[in-house]
Amino acid sequence: MNDTDLPRALRYPTPELPLLGRTVLIVEDSRLTCEAVRMLCQRSGARIRRADSLAAADRHLRVYRPTVLLVDLGLPDGSGLDLIRRITRSPRLIDVVVAISGDDSQEQAATHAGADGFMAKPLTSLASFQEMILQQLPGDQRPLEPRAVNDTRIRPDPMIYAEDLRHAAKLLEQGMDADTLDYVVQFLLSLSHSAQDHALHTACLRLDAVASTCAPRPPRPIAMQTVQALLHKRLAAVAEA
Repeated sequence: MNDTDLPRALRYPTPELPLLGRTVLIVEDSRLTCEAVRMLCQRSGARIRRADSLAAADRHLRVYRPTVLLVDLGLPDGSGLDLIRRITRSPRLIDVVVAISGDDSQEQAATHAGADGFMAKPLTSLASFQEMILQQLPGDQRPLEPRAVNDTRIRPDPMIYAEDLRHAAKLLEQGMDADTLDYVVQFLLSLSHSAQDHALHTACLRLDAVASTCAPRPPRPIAMQTVQALLHKRLAAVAEA
């Protein structure tokens, strides 16, 4: 059974589920952020699909037409800005395109690329998530009655944070070029910001500064060892829990 088989009343948004019947495609490489969006969608009535790269997003978009596209700006195979430009400059088939990033200084670039809105990580506020999308949707896709404002804050399972850390640790242990290192550092900066892991965030800032002075060769400094040690410490704590 597909969506068109469902009675219209079951798919129409309600004050309690203002995104009922809508589909969100999130293009995001962090499992932590994807889990946060899944929880926000669940509490809003929306369905969710995930793509972890630009290539995966293209595969989804060849088959599905989401109502909402959430695009992380730092992806493993390129910038989310490129996807936003392509989607918004071709005939619009997606109602809402929103950029997301752990770096709020990217908002202007996202707007220039054509994004309808920008959300800074971490994504925790249900009310803010719903409002960002609803204000961009056509009027006939919004609830007929006033929305029940819900100030719930969501908290993803810490184990999902560990999955992201494990992925980053494996990449750092492998030999990599400067571009790959830059991706991993930016991934960890955004991730640690979302998780409010201040020690890891500070260590990644230092590594980012050192790496920029060592380009085009990846650095082998104390800064790298510090980040790796913190990753191993976090993962060991999860294993012992």
